[in-house]
Amino acid sequence: MNKKLHTEAVDTLFDAVLSLKSREECYTFFEDLATVNEILSLSQRFEVAGMLREHKTYLEIAQKTGASTATISRVNRSLNYGNDGYEMVFDRIGK
Repeated sequence: MNKKLHTEAVDTLFDAVLSLKSREECYTFFEDLATVNEILSLSQRFEVAGMLREHKTYLEIAQKTGASTATISRVNRSLNYGNDGYEMVFDRIGK
């Protein structure tokens, strides 16, 4: 894990996220926390990760999600060489 990421402020943020109990609470919190574009960017990356796991091509992913090839490549690098965070979550949500 990235040592620079491990701060008290990030711990507090993650604790706040873990306290959310419903999708509606997530909308309420994240709309206050981040811009619409930031939230959409995160959701796009997650969608890209799912499509990469399904072995979709970069072209298919770009056409469906509107993600740039740079974003697709960055997500692919995380899937292949990251901390397996995507896999952990996909396993938990049954995808």
